[in-house]
Amino acid sequence: MVKKTNEASRELLGPALRKRRKVLKLSMQTVADAAGLSVGFISQVERGLASPSLSSLAGIAEVLQTPISEFLSQPSGDRGTTRKEERQAYSVQPSLISYERLSSKFDGQQLYSVIVHDAPGHRSEPISHRGEEMFYVIEGEVTVEIEGEVEVLKAGDSVHFDSRRVHSTWNATDKTASFLWCGTMDIFGEGPKPIHDRIPANAPVRIQPAGEKKYD
Repeated sequence: MVKKTNEASRELLGPALRKRRKVLKLSMQTVADAAGLSVGFISQVERGLASPSLSSLAGIAEVLQTPISEFLSQPSGDRGTTRKEERQAYSVQPSLISYERLSSKFDGQQLYSVIVHDAPGHRSEPISHRGEEMFYVIEGEVTVEIEGEVEVLKAGDSVHFDSRRVHSTWNATDKTASFLWCGTMDIFGEGPKPIHDRIPANAPVRIQPAGEKKYD
């Protein structure tokens, strides 16, 4: 069993994200649109009702012009080789999903990778962002949905796709599923390339159409 590190507190993360968004004078809709997420999900995260995935938190942090390290402590990538017995699993918050870092960091790197441990019944939030990614199932089954196309991947199966397509995963089984995630999205906040287009601090707040639910 992989030892788990301390998890970020849901009670601390949500308010921290909301506070930073308010400092930048951004609406929830602006953050959601820029991060490739739904405004309802951003609202749930800020209120401590939902836990973002690592990729979602990385995207939100970039839109908020803040290093992801301000919201989450992750293992360093100082070594190019990792050993199974030495890696520690960690979570964004007390969550049904945990990660083991595999990739290291160096000048010019373009790939980032983790092993994802997905608990039974966990469904990730739909997201889209620039870049590409690949899943390779190590153990269990993972349901992958990419723009409405659903596939069930079993141990040994993989999928490679353009990350700009809206995608999500779901462990529909009663056993933990583990898969390798490898992509160009900087989930550690260490690379020079942006995940999304930068949102200026004075970005205009979206005008809410009449009758639409308000998120502020």
